[in-house]
Amino acid sequence: MTRLVIMGPQGSGKGTQAARVAQALAIPAISTGDIFRANIKGDTELGRLARSFSDRGELVPDEVTNSMVRDRLAQDDAAGGFLLDGYPRNAAQVVELDAILAEHGVALDGVVELEVAEEELLERLARRAEVEGRSDDTPEGIRRRLAVYHEQTAPLAQAYAERGIHAKVAGSGDLDVITSAVLEAVASLQD
Repeated sequence: MTRLVIMGPQGSGKGTQAARVAQALAIPAISTGDIFRANIKGDTELGRLARSFSDRGELVPDEVTNSMVRDRLAQDDAAGGFLLDGYPRNAAQVVELDAILAEHGVALDGVVELEVAEEELLERLARRAEVEGRSDDTPEGIRRRLAVYHEQTAPLAQAYAERGIHAKVAGSGDLDVITSAVLEAVASLQD
């Protein structure tokens, strides 16, 4: 079984690499962002709630996110492994993820962190805003999300490193090279 987390700041390529790595490992990529966007597009109650936060450049509250992840990890396709993208994003969510996995009698196998220079992140996010027209990709929203990442999510890397399940991978350059590096990191964490 392969139970993984991919982390990195917004614009680091987590979604792209999550999809590629999950396909290579034959496990589902579970993106909290994708689930929120699907709900927003479907104008569900959760979608309206998520939009109210994302339109302000804020993150959706933990209670909503935790419940969504708990439900998603209970689905049959995640029983043989998964790759989480966008979760956990803070210390409280790490505790919640550990509890969710413990209920299933399993633990996290690895965490891969994509590293990208901040200047490149800002360029990527500006391009994404132009191409996708996402309402949360305003300059203020981008700066706020990057600040929240550095404050709340980046420290999780150290916690996972202390468990011996963390690897850093350069997130710049050729997509195939990055995917290969992520797969190598996952293999090294499972040795």
